[in-house]
Amino acid sequence: METVPMMMQHAAAASASVRRRQDGRAANRVTFGPARQGGSGRNLIRATGIGRFFGHGSGEHSNKNHDVDDMAPARLFVGLPIDSVTDGATVNSAAAVAAGIRAVRLLGADGVELPVFWSVVQPLSPDRFSWAGYQAVAEMVRAEGLSLRVSLRCHGSPGAGVPTIPSWVKGAGADDPDIFFTDRSGARHDCLSFAIDDLPVIHGKSPLELYEGFFLSFAAAFDDFFGSTITDVTIGLGANGVLRYPSYPPGSDGARFTGVGEFQCYDKYMLSRLRHHAAESGNAMWGNSGPHDAPRYHESPDACGFFREQGGSWETPYGNFFLSWYTGHLVSHGDRVLGTASAVFRDKPVELSAKIPFMHWWHGARSRPAEAAAGFYKPNKKNGYSPVAKMFARHGCAMVVPGMDVCMNKQHHSTGSSPDKLLVQIKNACRRYCVRIAGENASLVMTHTSSFSRMRSNILTTERMRPCHFTYQRMGAEFFSPEHFPQFMEFLRSVVCGEWDEDDAAGDDEREMALSGGANDAREARTA
Repeated sequence: METVPMMMQHAAAASASVRRRQDGRAANRVTFGPARQGGSGRNLIRATGIGRFFGHGSGEHSNKNHDVDDMAPARLFVGLPIDSVTDGATVNSAAAVAAGIRAVRLLGADGVELPVFWSVVQPLSPDRFSWAGYQAVAEMVRAEGLSLRVSLRCHGSPGAGVPTIPSWVKGAGADDPDIFFTDRSGARHDCLSFAIDDLPVIHGKSPLELYEGFFLSFAAAFDDFFGSTITDVTIGLGANGVLRYPSYPPGSDGARFTGVGEFQCYDKYMLSRLRHHAAESGNAMWGNSGPHDAPRYHESPDACGFFREQGGSWETPYGNFFLSWYTGHLVSHGDRVLGTASAVFRDKPVELSAKIPFMHWWHGARSRPAEAAAGFYKPNKKNGYSPVAKMFARHGCAMVVPGMDVCMNKQHHSTGSSPDKLLVQIKNACRRYCVRIAGENASLVMTHTSSFSRMRSNILTTERMRPCHFTYQRMGAEFFSPEHFPQFMEFLRSVVCGEWDEDDAAGDDEREMALSGGANDAREARTA
C-alpha cells in the first residue's frame, strides 16, 4: 500500500504534537485557549465529540411545513484510508491505522468513517465472506471510544487499490458482458447495470439478492458493535458509492471527471427496457437507441445538438421522454437497493444514509448536461433532485452531499460551474421531503485554504438544513503532512471555539509551538 508507510510516520508525529497540547488533566482532551463566546475551549472539546457544539439542540420537525430536525447537533467524522483493508483478513499497516484513529480521538472528533467493499469481503466465491480485517479496524475504533460510520460499497473505485467488483462477478461478466454498463462506443464499466437488479444473471442470483447477502452478512458479523460503536451506515448505490450512472470514461476515476459525460444505456438489458418503455408510450422508434446527437465524454454541451443551449434536443418531446426514463431508472434502482438495506437494518440502532454526486460543473447551463448524463433531470424547470429526495424520505435515509468545500475559481467559470446554486437546489429538495443532509469534502484541502472556510460555513450555517454529520475525506500520508495537518487542526479549532480572547497570548504561543513541533516531527520521520 503506497500511502500507509508514510501515513504511519505522519500519524505518529501528529499524535505527538496533539499530546503536547494536552493539559495533563484529561487524557482525551485537547488544550485550546478560551473561546470568545461560551466559556473555556477546554470545556468544549471532549471525547464525546466536537459535534455536540455544532448545533443548538434538537427539535421535532413539522411535516406540514416541510421542516426537518436540522438543529440537532452535527457530528464530525474523519475518513480512514480507502485501502485500509484489501484482502478481507488483515489490516494494511495496522499500526498506522491505529495511530491515525488515535490522532482523531485526541483532536476531539466524534469518530471515523470506514469504507467497506463487497469485493474485499467476498472476493473469490458467492458463498464465503471474510470480515476479519474490517472487524479489527472496528475494534481499534471501539478501543478509542469513537463512533464508526461504515460505508458499504458494492462497487469500488478504479485506481484506489481495491478491486472494483468481486472476481467471480467479473467472471460472470466474461460470459455475459452486458451485465455491465456500456456506452455508445461499446466500452464497458466495472459497474453492474441497473437494468439487471432483479434478474438472476450472476451465478443464478440477481444483484439485489447478492447485495442483500452482503448487507446481512455485515449485520451479523458486526452485531456486537451496533448500539455502541457503529452509529451510521451509508449504503453505496452505484460506482464510487454514489447514486449516479457512471457517465465518466470507463477505467477513469469518476470523482475527478468534470466533463459532460455520456449516457450509459447501451447494454442489452438497458436497451430492452428502453424499447419497452418507448412502445408503451406509443413511440416505438424512440426505443432503438440513446440520443444520436449527444456529446462525447470530453466535449462541450454545444459540440452536438442534444444539450445545445438554445434549440437542443433535450427540450423536445423526445428529449423529455428519454431523460425522464433515464432518471426514473436511476431512482428506481436507488429505491430497490435502499428498500433492501432498510429491511436488513430496520432493527439496528443506526442512521442510514446514501450519497449523491455534487456535479457543480455545467450547472449554470439550462440543460445541466453533466447532471443529466449522470441521471439527474426534472422536466418543466423543476428541481432535478426532488425525485431522489422523495425516494430517500420513503426509506428514512439521510442524503450525503459531497463537495461542501467547493469554491468558485477560474477553472470552474469556464465550465459553467455553480456550486452555491447547486447546494441550494439540493437543500430545497431535501427540505420539501423532510430529508436530513450530511456533508463531505470533495478532496483533501491542500492548496485552497478558502475551502476550509467554505466547509466551516456549511457546517455552522445558521439557516435550516444544517448537516446532521460531516465527514472530512480522507486520511493518508498527505492528511498528516505538515502542509495539511496544522491547517486541519485550525479548521477544527475555528469550528468549535470561534475567536480567541485577546489576552490568551500564552495560549496562542503554545498552539504555534505545537503546530511547529508537529511539522518538524513529521519532517524528521520522513527522513529517518
